[in-house]
Amino acid sequence: MMLRLTGVEHIHANGQRSLAGIDLAVDAGERVAVIGPSGAGKTTLLRILATALQPSAGSYEALGTLPWTLSGNARQRLRSRIALVHQAPPLPPRQRVVTAVLAGRLGQWPLWKSLASLLYPLDSAGARTELQRLDLGDKLFERCDQLSGGQLQRVGIARALYQRAELLLADEPVSAMDPVLAGHTLGVLNREAQSRGVTLLASLHAVDLALEHFPRIVGVRDGRIAFDKPAEQVTPDDLRALYANEQLGQQASASPVGAPVVVQIPRC
Repeated sequence: MMLRLTGVEHIHANGQRSLAGIDLAVDAGERVAVIGPSGAGKTTLLRILATALQPSAGSYEALGTLPWTLSGNARQRLRSRIALVHQAPPLPPRQRVVTAVLAGRLGQWPLWKSLASLLYPLDSAGARTELQRLDLGDKLFERCDQLSGGQLQRVGIARALYQRAELLLADEPVSAMDPVLAGHTLGVLNREAQSRGVTLLASLHAVDLALEHFPRIVGVRDGRIAFDKPAEQVTPDDLRALYANEQLGQQASASPVGAPVVVQIPRC
């Protein structure tokens, strides 16, 4: 078993509960999309899986260990085996793209190599290879503040690919991309997972992309798992119930000002 959550809950410092009674098990090599309305708890779930957040209750097992029973150093080593792609990658504006990508292995390299690579990129060819897979090979030496939002997301993905992690987590990794580029990027992530037997979990607002690219779909609503099914078994009724009363649909940016917006339910 790659990861297992049992009765996991999370309560924010302000007392707001974001997850309640989450039970989830994912085998090595599985590819899972997590979908649900805004505020459902998807980001909190991924941050717990990445050991960036500690559950308020319940247990979490990852890569054969219980992360929150480990020492700080041991947990940091565990994190080097887990890659988290952020919706808005935390990249310093003046940092060059090559340095941002190579940072994927800072947790695996010895200190001297990490410091040296910050001053002079030690594996430009490796960084370029990952960027080329995402159609960004020509941006290798540009600064991050010269890139668009979609390009920055792809740099964050290239960094995760370069990390060669065993568990790959992605939080809305294609939200700033057009549909064609988003589909291509998710294809790259899925092919990486399949070729190396990597476990991949991604949260997505675009239901059609989730159903197209991921064999297993987990629906999350109000901090709880609403359903957990193979993609081909997800029904329009499942999706209507999941997104009931959702005000922000996937076509919001294309809707006229003041027009009602609805979630688009794909035909299954």
